[in-house]
Amino acid sequence: MDAKKLRGNIMLILTALIWGSAFVAQSIGMDYVGPFTFTAVRNIIGGSVLLPCIALINRGKNTAAQPARPRDRKLIAGGISCGIALFIASSLQQIGISMTSVGKAGFITALYIVIVPLLGLFLRKKISPAVWAGVVFATIGMYLLCITESFSIGTGDLLVFLCALFFSIHILIIDHYSPLVDCVKMSCIQFFVCGAISLVPMLVFERPQLSAILSAWAPLLYAGVLSNGVAYTFQVLAQKDTSPVVASLILSLESVFSALAGWVILDQSLTPRELAGCALVFCAIILAQLPDMLASVRQKSCVS
Repeated sequence: MDAKKLRGNIMLILTALIWGSAFVAQSIGMDYVGPFTFTAVRNIIGGSVLLPCIALINRGKNTAAQPARPRDRKLIAGGISCGIALFIASSLQQIGISMTSVGKAGFITALYIVIVPLLGLFLRKKISPAVWAGVVFATIGMYLLCITESFSIGTGDLLVFLCALFFSIHILIIDHYSPLVDCVKMSCIQFFVCGAISLVPMLVFERPQLSAILSAWAPLLYAGVLSNGVAYTFQVLAQKDTSPVVASLILSLESVFSALAGWVILDQSLTPRELAGCALVFCAIILAQLPDMLASVRQKSCVS
């Protein structure tokens, strides 16, 4: 492995670690502020962090005023669409985390890796047998992880599952726009859009005090600066030198890191039944990526 790939993989591991432990920050933040307040502030912070990154990227480029181009309109459309999807997903996740454990939330959220191929059916994309097997593993895992002995699902688990569904939609929107626009700029726009939309329910339902927001400064900064700003930038930089298959595989460790962080920091342990569910969900995540992994291996063997 060359130095660039090694550096990229280390960045991706750090990204997965930051995202996984951010579930803890989100959980702690709810002790001080409501879910919409947390979502609004963290995204505004995340967008602000990306502004200097964009300035550095644009350094040396011709930034003279130019008339709006189709690419600019697509950038705005992509940023707004991503921001709306991110608002729905983040809000559902933030509310759900207050009703379930950090470890369970991490694994349920990671189901977007399985849900995305299923949503591809509506776009007339074929699903491989490996993905269907992943769906079976994920279904059994979700049953063990979320369904109680009375055959009921916790409200928090259901909300986090819906969050995974909207994160899947968010990923498909990014997949559509990312080849057409500057991804860092689109991410910056989406953060500000998500933060702006969150301000409405924040002011209507929560009306937070400045003192409460200041009390939650640590989890808010962790989620906004590290999870939104730094981790996203790491991901973008790392994927320039690492294959998408390897990147998605490493990033799926987010679910494992969330469970470890919840156990170490919040002392939230999982029952043997829930651990078995986590293991099956993680197997489903790996299976969903298997077709791309095999295709990448075949491509390399053909080139060599």
